[in-house]
Amino acid sequence: MTNPHIKTELPGPKARALIERDSQVVSPSYPRDYPFVMSHGRGAEVWDVDGNRFLDFAAGIAVCSTGHAHPAVVAAIREASEKFLHISSDYWHEYQVRLGERMNEITPFGEQTMSFMCQSGTEAVEGALKLARYVTGRSRFIGFYGGFHGRTMGSLAFTSSKYTQQKGFFPTMPGVTHIPYPNPYRPLFAGEDQGRAVLDYLENVVFRANVPANEVAGILIEPLQGEGGYITPPDGFLQGLRELCDRHGIMLIFDEVQSGIGRTGKMFAAEHYGVAADIMSLAKGLGSGMPIGLVVAKKRHMEKWARGAHGNTYGGNPVCCAAALATLDVVQGGLMENAAEQGEYLLGKLRAMQERFDCIGEVRGKGLWIGMELVKSRACKTPAGALSDNVLTRGFHNGILLLNCGQSTLRLMPPLMIDRATADEALVLLERSLREALEA
Repeated sequence: MTNPHIKTELPGPKARALIERDSQVVSPSYPRDYPFVMSHGRGAEVWDVDGNRFLDFAAGIAVCSTGHAHPAVVAAIREASEKFLHISSDYWHEYQVRLGERMNEITPFGEQTMSFMCQSGTEAVEGALKLARYVTGRSRFIGFYGGFHGRTMGSLAFTSSKYTQQKGFFPTMPGVTHIPYPNPYRPLFAGEDQGRAVLDYLENVVFRANVPANEVAGILIEPLQGEGGYITPPDGFLQGLRELCDRHGIMLIFDEVQSGIGRTGKMFAAEHYGVAADIMSLAKGLGSGMPIGLVVAKKRHMEKWARGAHGNTYGGNPVCCAAALATLDVVQGGLMENAAEQGEYLLGKLRAMQERFDCIGEVRGKGLWIGMELVKSRACKTPAGALSDNVLTRGFHNGILLLNCGQSTLRLMPPLMIDRATADEALVLLERSLREALEA
């Protein structure tokens, strides 16, 4: 059965022409998967320049939290832009103060927080690292294999979801030691509790043989690991990490750039585990597409920063802050609960699909943060990377935009406003794409 919304052979003539123009003037370093050339979008639907309609289950890499062109966000951007487009962070304005107040109200730190505004996730991570060093006076860090934290030289030192990001850029920031992220589906350690095993490895191997714990400024971790495979850690692991940090005077830093702002059915992914960080980095879904990032930290830590210790020309941009405030209104106004509801529905349907396809090794996630790992067979668990890539390609031709992660995991991260009809349409297109990829 063909998709009536696909009107031309993909990519269409207008798309091919624009891609050719792009190839002459734009960096080839962007990791593009298939030739989608966007014209416009509304909600979870997008159209290319040739008039073809697609379901967007990538959401600009989990950025378009409220959907494309949400009217409340667009109105907030318009209102702010008509007042002024920029004033440097050397000065004050209402939108920036309001956003700091809002984050203090909603972040689950258990005490008062302060925020540093920037433009992106990698900048938010850089700020978190600098704050941890500044406050503790220590220089070392612990990161996790499979993590993705950005591409600037500090955050890149932690990024290890694949070596592509690091290749050709060594040396990055020194002082980062990586340990395994606990993955119950692909255990690296003996025993049933992979979380406890990782904590034991850090405490009794790394801290005894290689890295003095009293030299570690911070442990940087994604509460749910994103680019590494959409992995959910076992219960008790983040709690144990919190206890370990407290014991050694180490800052616990949560990278919620991709998992925060309602995506998992809670405002922040760490809330599923009842664990509070010392510092948290945010971006992506915070501005519904506008470039904004935040470092949020306990006030007693951030207020130690001296004047000029860290700054940012565009930080707290009024238009971006207005978009973030409107996004939070919409997410707290029902989209977060919708993400939980629709995510539970999709997880159930995907696990039913798993029973029909031996190549679906595991379905996991929370809210609209869902990973479906493809394997050669469930018995052997061998990652099926080529199959995962083929499903992306077939998905594009069938009218659904998807991304993968890890070695062979398809991720479903649509806008948080999807309804049941959209979820059902996506499931049909996904299964059709999987069948076609298996037959290829």
